[in-house]
Amino acid sequence: MDAIIVEPPKQATASVIWLHGLGANGNDFEPIVPELPNEITQHTRFIFPNAPMRPITINGGMVMRGWYDIEAMDLTQRQDVAGTKESQQLVDNFIGQEMDMGIASDKIILAGFSQGGAIALYTGLRSEHKLAGIMALSTYLPFSDSLPKERHTANQDTSIFYGHGEYDPVIPLAHGEQSSRLLGTLGYQVAWHTYAMEHSVYPEEIKDIGQWLVKCLN
Repeated sequence: MDAIIVEPPKQATASVIWLHGLGANGNDFEPIVPELPNEITQHTRFIFPNAPMRPITINGGMVMRGWYDIEAMDLTQRQDVAGTKESQQLVDNFIGQEMDMGIASDKIILAGFSQGGAIALYTGLRSEHKLAGIMALSTYLPFSDSLPKERHTANQDTSIFYGHGEYDPVIPLAHGEQSSRLLGTLGYQVAWHTYAMEHSVYPEEIKDIGQWLVKCLN
């Protein structure tokens, strides 16, 4: 399984599976780990999977790491069903691997940035395993129309951290706001945060993420 893995100094009792954005790789968010609270990093394994290499239509067919293809500027149009389900299976495999290593599913956080955040939402809300939380950063809710019938009750009450930049030119704030509202109407517990940033991760956001992880994993 292709991933960067950061093992904790003590025995792992929790795991965070963190998905990168389009064109990046598993190294992208590894530097954030030391910035998180010690009470989390001492006992938490961080897994940063590498997305498969695939041609991305909107980028002229250029081959890069991506969790699914993007065919249109409007991210909700012509969505890549096959690629999304393929990545869902990859993430499910990582969840299963952590459970096989003795980590209870309700001590597993599924996180992602941008395209990785879309897969975190897609997979987490449909998972049969009760998760500790879902972290969606600078992203949107894919296949929102099918979610009401495809979602699993296991994660109906799972905490969702949703962070978005107010000046995001890649996935505009309106996408995040609309997705957050929809999740709210479906009864999900969404902690919505905005930051004075573009398509990135902000120090204030990292602090909020750390506090949220403490609540979810302790």
